[in-house]
Amino acid sequence: MIIDAHQHFWIFDLERDSWITPEMGVIRKNFLPEDLRPVLRSNGVDGCVAVQAAQTDSETEFLLQLAEANDFVKGVVGWVDLRSPNLYGQLEKYSQFEKLKGFRHVVQGEEEGFMLQPDFIKGVGQLVAFDFTYDILIRANQLEEAFNFAVRLPNIHFVLDHIAKPLIKSWEIEKWSSDIRKLAELPNVTCKVSGMVTEADWQNWEKADFRPYLDVVFEAFGTERLLYGSDWPVCLVAAEYEGAKGILTDYLSMFSDREMADVMGQNAVKFYNLDV
Repeated sequence: MIIDAHQHFWIFDLERDSWITPEMGVIRKNFLPEDLRPVLRSNGVDGCVAVQAAQTDSETEFLLQLAEANDFVKGVVGWVDLRSPNLYGQLEKYSQFEKLKGFRHVVQGEEEGFMLQPDFIKGVGQLVAFDFTYDILIRANQLEEAFNFAVRLPNIHFVLDHIAKPLIKSWEIEKWSSDIRKLAELPNVTCKVSGMVTEADWQNWEKADFRPYLDVVFEAFGTERLLYGSDWPVCLVAAEYEGAKGILTDYLSMFSDREMADVMGQNAVKFYNLDV
């Protein structure tokens, strides 16, 4: 079974989705389940996890509605104001939705120290009461802060999105490698092998460009704590779905069938407790 542990849906809004710049023109449009279904089918992918792209309560409700109407959407990572004084009540309400598996905040766009704010740490800490996970979305220069954040919350199941977005285009690897290895020492942190093509040279990347970064995350996390994710449709600015997926499947060809099965699906099923 193959599970795409990281993709997005949206009805494009020029103001809300301002992060989708004109040079990303290929994704400045709507992307919905009817667009993804044939792509997954043609790539042999059995299901997916839809992850928030906007920081609103309506975004979570939108994704839950799509998941309810489409069986192949196995889970949702939504958004909630994790600093809200009424957070517990909101989490209690959300706990009735079986496909809602966790939450994410776009920390990559926040100022330094955001994750270490007491109210944010307290909020994320409340997720454990409802078995919700938390997706860490950061850039490579925030890895040290992410470690200091995650080490304070040993009971939360974390997954690092997009291998923390190292600057693959400019071959920056040493500091990222050191920091990600340190984060991987925490047993409650898992990592998504996703979002790599958009950190490389969009027009001129080669599969070999990613091997040094894959070597690091596979050594640091092992095949039992890595999840495949396409980051569709964002990946389309640099690669078709098949091309992005092929970077990982080619790399995994040197591993056992069991290890490949874990990374490509079974780890996502376990981490997000998916009903498959």
